[in-house]
Amino acid sequence: MRKRMGDFFIEKTERLKDGEGTTTVVNFFDKTDFAGKGRLYGISIIEPNGSIGEHCHEGDQEAYYILDGIGEYSDNGEVYTVEQGDLLICRDGDRHSLKNIGLHDLRYIALILYTD
Repeated sequence: MRKRMGDFFIEKTERLKDGEGTTTVVNFFDKTDFAGKGRLYGISIIEPNGSIGEHCHEGDQEAYYILDGIGEYSDNGEVYTVEQGDLLICRDGDRHSLKNIGLHDLRYIALILYTD
């Protein structure tokens, strides 16, 4: 199988998980591509001052690989700055959030796989 950029489904969400601003997701896969093993693989983009609100993962886990920008990441309440090259993992049952604290878009690859 091969997909080209024009094949990707792009979704824009306002106030994702009660965060701020707009988050854009360029979905590499649709749900059928995961064979029941996951629900998201793509590039996410958070605009300056935007965020994804704190939320808990239940029945799945999520990984972020930061491509560009600077963010503030909350990992079960522990907050730290993240930047290009950082890998973040939110395990099943854990909580996290991400805020763009830079002047440009925060871009990262996101992968959500089911744990059950």
